Amino acid sequence: MYDRILLPTDGSEEATAVADVAFDIAAAHDAAVHVLNVADTTRDSVTNIRGQVVDALVEEGERIVDDVEERGRDRGVTVWTEVLQGDPSPTIVDYASESDIDLVVMPTQGRRGLERVLLGSVTERVISSAPVPVLVCNPGSEFAFAYPPERVLVPTDRSDAADRALSAGIDAAAATGATLHLLTVAETASLGPDVRSTSTTERLSEAAEETLDDARTRAEAAGVESLVTAVQQGQPYREIRSYIEDEDIDQVVLGTGEESDFGHFLWGGVTAKLVRSSPVPILIARNRDR
Repeated sequence: MYDRILLPTDGSEEATAVADVAFDIAAAHDAAVHVLNVADTTRDSVTNIRGQVVDALVEEGERIVDDVEERGRDRGVTVWTEVLQGDPSPTIVDYASESDIDLVVMPTQGRRGLERVLLGSVTERVISSAPVPVLVCNPGSEFAFAYPPERVLVPTDRSDAADRALSAGIDAAAATGATLHLLTVAETASLGPDVRSTSTTERLSEAAEETLDDARTRAEAAGVESLVTAVQQGQPYREIRSYIEDEDIDQVVLGTGEESDFGHFLWGGVTAKLVRSSPVPILIARNRDR
């Protein structure tokens, strides 16, 4: 499923924790891990001074990737290292394209902190423009990782983004033998109590069942042998998060919208909340045509 995995790292505790995720996946697929540190030379303090400041950033980057390389080789994983200068997010994306990377593994935060990295900087920009899927991990106190996964969850709602997620989830389940969980949430949380007591909820549930039927048909046609489907009513984020915990899900697969509506889709709603808080990794599937 994967031959080349890209692990961008800044030497932070979060990036160090996510390195083990990349090595687990690489070991399972006999893949190589490309460890990349980007010396951020776009900051004013660096741009104005250059010289010794840039040298210090590169030296620190070399130390960071060497430490990660040693850990990977101790695991028997083939590791390639690189330290580049530039703006981190486009440098990561360009490296992924030029090196034929199959998967990028990143934490939701790094040295600059959750708000800076997740909401306005490296992780968001990599997800929005990377040519390959990005596995996002939130290595907090509840974080758990198992590979190969036994249970993969794909929330689906017939959107283009959900369609991409379904394709990626089917691939993941087929490659690892995992049980594929398909979940649709009939969003009734925004309805008033009078509306929720009428046939409106029944219609929403029926539409959700139709969505699941279509998804199940695609998964079965692709050869997925173990399938679980579920319809929940309520607020999508809360229902998905509860399902992750109740069913001991190992990995969630979500899709991005088109680039033009990425900010609205990913960082303004359900996906943003899941990326911030999920105790298991989330695979963000890109538009394959892009």
